Amino acid sequence: MVLDILRLLLFPTLVAFAAASDLVTMTISNRVSLLLAAGFIVLALAGGMGLTQMAWHAAAGIAVLTGAFALFALGWIGGGDAKLAAATALWLGFDHLLNYLLYASLFGGALTVFIISLRVWPLPAALGSQAWLQRLHDKTSGIPYGVALAAAALMVYPNTPWMKAVDLARLSGG
Repeated sequence: MVLDILRLLLFPTLVAFAAASDLVTMTISNRVSLLLAAGFIVLALAGGMGLTQMAWHAAAGIAVLTGAFALFALGWIGGGDAKLAAATALWLGFDHLLNYLLYASLFGGALTVFIISLRVWPLPAALGSQAWLQRLHDKTSGIPYGVALAAAALMVYPNTPWMKAVDLARLSGG
């Protein structure tokens, strides 16, 4: 039962926290990515994932980390975004990676267009006292891409073996 609760909540909670943190502070703590990686290892071992399958998941994470750090080096995304994308890829593996990256691209594009279009207008005075809104509204500031990465992860996660292994009947007491 504890394993099912962890499968159900750990990954979604951590990526949602990363999104909220990025939105409010424009940073994603390294702790979030480390907790995602550690959580993957613990749940993979506890759930009986074989070492070969774990290695393929690790390869997906490394592949995304390599690509994401290239984007970071070009100044297109932040370092926290790169690490979050890699930690998410670790959980999703190659089976769900293409869908994740596609959703992340679509959500990221929509988020970018939305924020840039809002930056054209002055920030309403009633919201001007909020430092995080000032930062988000600043035309020289980046886009909190962790929001798009988390949204993509949450779109894909229900279709993964992690969620398919959850025994909802047992959790609901039925």
